[in-house]
Formats: sequence, C-alpha cells, structure tokens
Amino acid sequence: MIRSVHIDDASALLDIYNYYVLNTTVNFDIDPLSLETFTDKINHIVFEYPYIVYEENNEILGFAYGSRFRPRPAYNYTAESTVYVKHTAHGKQIGSKLYAELIRLLKETDLHTVLGVLTVPNEASINLHEKFGFEQVAHLKEVGLKFGEWQNIGIWQLKLR
Repeated sequence: MIRSVHIDDASALLDIYNYYVLNTTVNFDIDPLSLETFTDKINHIVFEYPYIVYEENNEILGFAYGSRFRPRPAYNYTAESTVYVKHTAHGKQIGSKLYAELIRLLKETDLHTVLGVLTVPNEASINLHEKFGFEQVAHLKEVGLKFGEWQNIGIWQLKLR
C-alpha cells in the first residue's frame, strides 16, 4: 500500500536512509542522520511537497518525495525527486510503484519540471528514471567525495506539463 508519510514513520524511514548513507555512494551524506534531524527534514518537506511511503504487512519498504531543487525563487516550479527502497526489498517494483504515484502527485501541483539527481554510474536508478520519461540533461564529474573517491552525478529531467 502506498500512503502519505506520518511523522511516526520517521524511525523506519531513517533506517532505510542511513543504510544508504553508510554503505553506498547513492547518497552524499557522510554520517548517519539522527532521528531528530531526519524528523525535521520530513516536517520541512511535507509542508510543500508530496512525501509517500510503501508499506506491506505493516513494514515500510520504501519512500519517495519531492523537494526544493535550489533555494532561489526562480526555481519555485522545479522539484527534485527522491526514492529509497529498503535494501532487502529490491526486485519487487517498489521503486516503480512509488515513482508512479509521486509523479502523479507532482503533476497535481503547479510545478513545471522534476529533476532526478543521481550518482552515476547507477544502472537501476537510471533505468527507473528513464522508464518514467526522464531524460538525462547533465553529467557533472567529480562533484562529491565519498569513501575517499570522487563521485559523478547525472541529472535527469521530466517536464510535468
């Protein structure tokens, strides 16, 4: 079931998020976030953007949300999309289900475009974005340093209208 996030979900979501912080380069945080910091992040995002979770048998297996791309007013009609699936739940199309619903919700807003900002290479995430019509519009080399190695990012864009 896909539903809107509740603040009581924060701990389960944080466990999913911090796995990626500690074990992958798909997230550019270096240190795990605290529950307080993550809860504040949720509260900040849900004020302006959709934030949804995928729950199965009372267990949260993934989440997705839109967020501000950059803080300046000219970017008010552009959002960044984010999706995380619990590392033990890959292969169940949870990311696709979350993204389909997130894009539907973003289309109901006055947003013009949504961007996926991905560490590359990352075949699974690239495939997910392109499945929903995102097109790669940028490739930035060596912009993040994680685990002692420079990381590249790609930006995929989907125009919502």
